[in-house]
Amino acid sequence: MAKNTEVLQDVVIKFAGDSGDGMQLTGSQFTNNTAMMGIDLATFPDYPAEIRAPIGTVAGVSGFQLRFSSDSVFTPGDAVDVLVAMNAAALKVNLKSLKHGGKIIANTDGFDPKNLRLAQYPEGVNPLEDGSLGNYSVIKIDVTKMTREALKDMTTLGMKEKDRAKNMFVLGFLYWMYNRDMNTTIEFFKQKFGKKPDILESNIKVLQAGYNYGDTTETFTTTYTVEKAKMDTGTYRSVMGNQAVALGLIAASQKCGLPLFLGTYPITPASDILHDLSTFKEFGVKTYQAEDEIAGIASAIGASYGGALGVTTSSGPGIALKGEAMGLAMMLEIPLVIVNVQRGGPSTGLPTKTEQSDLMQAYYGRNGEAPMPIVSANSPADCFDAVYEAARISLQHMVPVIFLTDGYIANGAEPWKFPTADQLAPITVQFKTELAEGEEKYKPYARDEKLARPWAVPGTPGLEHRIGGLEKQDITGNVSYDPENHQVMIKLRQAKVDKIADYIPLQQLDSGTEKGKILVLGWGSTYGAIKSAVAELQAQGHAVSHAHLRYIRPFPKNLGEILKNFDTVLIPEINNGQLIKIIRDTYLIDAKGYNKMMGVPITKTELVMKLEEMLDRAN
Repeated sequence: MAKNTEVLQDVVIKFAGDSGDGMQLTGSQFTNNTAMMGIDLATFPDYPAEIRAPIGTVAGVSGFQLRFSSDSVFTPGDAVDVLVAMNAAALKVNLKSLKHGGKIIANTDGFDPKNLRLAQYPEGVNPLEDGSLGNYSVIKIDVTKMTREALKDMTTLGMKEKDRAKNMFVLGFLYWMYNRDMNTTIEFFKQKFGKKPDILESNIKVLQAGYNYGDTTETFTTTYTVEKAKMDTGTYRSVMGNQAVALGLIAASQKCGLPLFLGTYPITPASDILHDLSTFKEFGVKTYQAEDEIAGIASAIGASYGGALGVTTSSGPGIALKGEAMGLAMMLEIPLVIVNVQRGGPSTGLPTKTEQSDLMQAYYGRNGEAPMPIVSANSPADCFDAVYEAARISLQHMVPVIFLTDGYIANGAEPWKFPTADQLAPITVQFKTELAEGEEKYKPYARDEKLARPWAVPGTPGLEHRIGGLEKQDITGNVSYDPENHQVMIKLRQAKVDKIADYIPLQQLDSGTEKGKILVLGWGSTYGAIKSAVAELQAQGHAVSHAHLRYIRPFPKNLGEILKNFDTVLIPEINNGQLIKIIRDTYLIDAKGYNKMMGVPITKTELVMKLEEMLDRAN
């Protein structure tokens, strides 16, 4: 039977199944394949909060959403075109996100009486058979049976081992459906499973079986294709946020000529930064997995004191434990990059769910007066540039810097264009190596025009000095209990952070006019949703503009002027209103908030509705 090919502009696919079904691997391979074709994309891995939930239950559903398009992509999509449901629980959890008329690819083996019961469907109800899915196009495939059939000759594998490859059958089928080449995934398998020939062969066989199933079955008459996106020329790769952080830190290390030291403790969702950096020893990277959060940051402080680029990584609960040591780094005035990959909730909270939960912690979450610059990334690829900038500020201003991402950014992926070395801002580091003419003794807290103190590597003759957690005397660095000196040092450290505003770019509008009815002000991972929502309203002729913050402490010098040019400022956040408090306090404007705390990102549709409501009231 002749098969038609339909050209699509935009597709959203969600892979969903039990946490052991390999949905993250399946999604990441489809993502890499898409990126290799020059198609723009964005992803949203959605891990189950209850990591050890019983197999087949709603609590244990793992998802991976991918949007790819021939146009520019800024979000992983509000609604899904194709839902892959490996079992009944996956369908139940994700059906609400599927577009009317969308496709469901259902593994029929995952809808047996046991799975239906675990998914809490009423006794005797099977959504694949009762007509409740009449508004959707349902493709029923017994994926488990097909997988076993493809591997029937592999007698060295047990049934459980064979069944682990069933996600590859689905991936192969989708490669056929969207006219994709399988070679990128096969090469990945060869690298990953090269020393496990049985596992390698089984995955390739099942992948090909899924592709051939679509190609040879007359039920399926249409395949789809998405054209390349119009992107700047250059070399691209698919990159996840945590990967981009690791690469950005390495780039900063190479640019400034200092070794990179990571002292950290693994914590979801920041652990992959440690994993990635540990593979780059050829660049002089040293990684130390400490016994706890405090030891991790303390080792990084020691490395910075010794003349390295010290880095520590964590999430909110770990940052809380590091608080005293962060104050020490601030007091010693040494470079240190503190990466906080935010997650939902207080205490241990929701480790696998995203939230912009820690801005107030970054601002005020230490004892005493301990101000630190704050830099924030807005997307997975932006993590490279943003963490590079955090390192630059830290090294050139002799100050620890907090770098914020979140679970959405860290685990999401998008195309990233490789920069060239000359495109990266210079990072100059100058150690103090000797006493200046007329200088009788080293003065650790003498300051330059940036109010930064000199950096002397321990052991440098004539530059011996002592550090510790007690207050320092101005200039000399001696321990001081003098009240007037304490106030002087507090004011100086705050002034140093404030002065960084002279060395960062002025705030630019992302889109829209310089004056208007509404400015949507964002930070971090709300970028894509805000940009998409504002673009839709601008296309309708509404006076809505968008500004997005990279530098949150200090703010760019012209931010206040920009804010006062608009009748209303809306600040969407995936928290209960943190940036809005700082903006109101700093600029004395009555900013409005849009807040969501559900462990998932804000969508474009939500923001469009909110902005339309505000525009209606303004008119």
